[in-house]
Amino acid sequence: MNFHILDIEKTIDLLVTSPNGLSHSAAEERLLENGPNEIAEYKKKTVWQMLLQQFADFMILVLIGAAIIAGAIGDATDSIVILIIIILNAIIGFVQEFRAEKAMDALKKMVSVNANVMREGGVLSIPSAQLVIGDIILLETGNIIPADIRLIEVNLLKIEEASLTGESHPVEKSTATLSDESVPLGDRKNMAYKSTFVTYGRAKGIVVATAMDTELGKIARLLQQEEIKTPLQKRLAVFGKKLAFIVLIICTVFFGVGVLRGEDVFLMLLTAISLAVAAIPEALPAIISIALAIGAKRMIRQNALIRNLPAAETLGSVTYICSDKTGTLTVNKMSVQVVFSGETDLVAAKDIFQHSTNEKTGHLLTAMSLSNDIAESSDGTILGDPTEVAFYNLAKENQFIKRELEEKLPRVAELPFDSERKCMTTMHQYEGKYVAYTKGALDVLLEKSVGLSNTEKEQWTQQGDTMAAEGLRVLGFAMRSFDAVPEQMTPDFIENNLTIIGIAGLIDPPREEVKQAILECKTAGIKPVMITGDYPLTAKAIAKQLGIIEAEGDLVVTGMELSKMSSKEFEDKVEHIKVYARVSPEQKLNIVKALQDKGQFVAMTGDGVNDAPSLKRADIGVAMGITGTDVSKEAADMILLDDNFSTIVKSVQQGRRIFDNIRKFIKYTMTSNSGEIWTIFLAPFFGLPIPLLPIHILWINLVTDGLPGLALASEPSEKGIMSRPPRHPKESIFANGLGTHILWVGLLMGIVSIGTQAMSIKMGSAHWQTMVFTVLCFSQMGHVFAIRSERQSFFAQGPFSNLPLLGAVLLTFGLQMATIYVPFLNPIFKTAPLTFKELMIALALSSVVFIAVEIEKVVLRFKKDRVLTASPNP
Repeated sequence: MNFHILDIEKTIDLLVTSPNGLSHSAAEERLLENGPNEIAEYKKKTVWQMLLQQFADFMILVLIGAAIIAGAIGDATDSIVILIIIILNAIIGFVQEFRAEKAMDALKKMVSVNANVMREGGVLSIPSAQLVIGDIILLETGNIIPADIRLIEVNLLKIEEASLTGESHPVEKSTATLSDESVPLGDRKNMAYKSTFVTYGRAKGIVVATAMDTELGKIARLLQQEEIKTPLQKRLAVFGKKLAFIVLIICTVFFGVGVLRGEDVFLMLLTAISLAVAAIPEALPAIISIALAIGAKRMIRQNALIRNLPAAETLGSVTYICSDKTGTLTVNKMSVQVVFSGETDLVAAKDIFQHSTNEKTGHLLTAMSLSNDIAESSDGTILGDPTEVAFYNLAKENQFIKRELEEKLPRVAELPFDSERKCMTTMHQYEGKYVAYTKGALDVLLEKSVGLSNTEKEQWTQQGDTMAAEGLRVLGFAMRSFDAVPEQMTPDFIENNLTIIGIAGLIDPPREEVKQAILECKTAGIKPVMITGDYPLTAKAIAKQLGIIEAEGDLVVTGMELSKMSSKEFEDKVEHIKVYARVSPEQKLNIVKALQDKGQFVAMTGDGVNDAPSLKRADIGVAMGITGTDVSKEAADMILLDDNFSTIVKSVQQGRRIFDNIRKFIKYTMTSNSGEIWTIFLAPFFGLPIPLLPIHILWINLVTDGLPGLALASEPSEKGIMSRPPRHPKESIFANGLGTHILWVGLLMGIVSIGTQAMSIKMGSAHWQTMVFTVLCFSQMGHVFAIRSERQSFFAQGPFSNLPLLGAVLLTFGLQMATIYVPFLNPIFKTAPLTFKELMIALALSSVVFIAVEIEKVVLRFKKDRVLTASPNP
């Protein structure tokens, strides 16, 4: 029911109540019928359900199967290590999901308040949970609104509705019935909504909605939706299925061929399991989680707190950033931009004296300083309405200090602001006489002013219209002198025969650094979009200043216009809309869904309860750390500790770097595993014995893969990382030559290893298995150095540009040498000390892979240079 379009009498009749409230018995009946005024909690998954769900991933199931088989054939070491890694991965996922469940708890805590309610003519203070529809509520400054209310009496009431609309400027309320059914939430002046709070004045209202039927309850319902998987989770899921399928085929073929050739069945089963262990990167989930954690720690230093680890790389895939305006794109502080005091042109506020010779300028600054209810605390904090704070600051900057002026012009009377007359006045004593300063809507002041010709009035109006067209909030100032304190202290008498002294245009200005951040977004192929609860003109002005709106085809759409569009019409326009103004929480959610339906990956910023559903639905939700509510923070994947849009752009770079480095790890570990597979798989076809034992494979997988692979997380960003477009949302993790690289380099690694085996056996060396083990291990060390960049050579990067990787390779080299030359490790790893000649041969053969990959990069650079040379000059 749209109660904002019903008058007070009809509302009272419809809800079967009275101005004196409900009877106690009627209230009890309604409470029993409709339930308590609480946000209903959706059915949560139990702790055991959340924990068991962590083991449902396809790749994890394959690993569990491998662990069970390895244990069944007596290979307890492999089985235990695999299970430990699976459990660690499950714990990380469980903790993430458990924390996400806090969103609804935070929402419930937020609305647990008491309310002053009229019952049978008396006033009671009761828990808000006991409120029912039809109750008469009394409100005063500082109260949190306990339910959705139709106001029936107001006395200078202002309500802060940022938690629902996103705009921090208090809304002036009235009781007047509205005619438009689809008027946005922020413009329903005769309504007060659950979870907002009274900043000024008093009121009385009728409860028209409770619990889940309130606007806050509707948001709670929107929060109860399916979690969106990150690009990394989607890619790894596909990767795991493909890998498991390939491994199953290889192991089956190998086992079948061996049995047909008359090999021992148990030996072939053991070898097939070894192949599976070699192929599946057991440490991949844990390594990726650690890499994400390292990246998230780096982001904290840039004021971005990651709550959901996989989301750390999601920003690298983002194609749209839907950002709130207030406090994120702007400084969240109203500022006077321009003033006009009757001269020919508008004057920038900072230059108010430099370009003005009009004596009205002094009166204007005096009025700005005195005609407000600003208070300055002992620590310098300025308290009051944001608009009045802006006037106070401008006056103070020009040496019109309120405290000093009040000594000369003490206030003797006041006419508070009223939304119907759109003015406020303060009267001050000055040298035995009295002066009244009035501020309010320009059109109202012009009607009440004297001494202006029609031409002059038109000039003032034109200047005000010019300010408004630029998205500025326009207020006028006027004054009137009295010989004595008037006996009639009424608005009709005091606010008449005024002399207009100036008008001012205010706006919450954009942050200085955001314009550059927007440009970087566009260079990186990311489209920024503004979603705000502010008015369209103001939003459009800020969007133009920041560069969000640049072309004629860039659209500005209001919530009201959006509600009239069909789904198809909206989807056709959604990629051309750059600013959404005065939108509802459900519309924010629909914007995200529409962009996702068009194949876009969306980052959504927000700080209020109204933003929580869209934050949760977005591919990555970004909450404000300073102004954000607990609900928005719990629903988000990332929290901006400085509430700054430019921090998101820095995080985009980090997200791309994280994914690049994870991709390098996958390239490294899968190529290494591919090399192991080719080595084991091809040896029997050349009449060679099995070249590696399970302990060798496990050592290579956990130590050789693990330590250098983890160090790849510290790899610096590639050059031009923010000049390339976002990855396509459906792009395979093996795209851009990764799969081909894994196959050919792995095959080369296998050929070199088998060649080492054949050569050693032919030479009569008893250490051939140790040589194969060593060559395969050191080949992977050369490979990890070579793949640090897909284009730039290792020598151009320099060995010291990633010290953790250099340290990891040296440590791995030392550990491998220990398995060869430390006597008590020889029986454990089934190795034997190599002679100096054998070691030199092994090291020389190990360098083949490094050289081959460096040659590959030379070819790629040559091809790229040819393409650039062939391209026509712009």
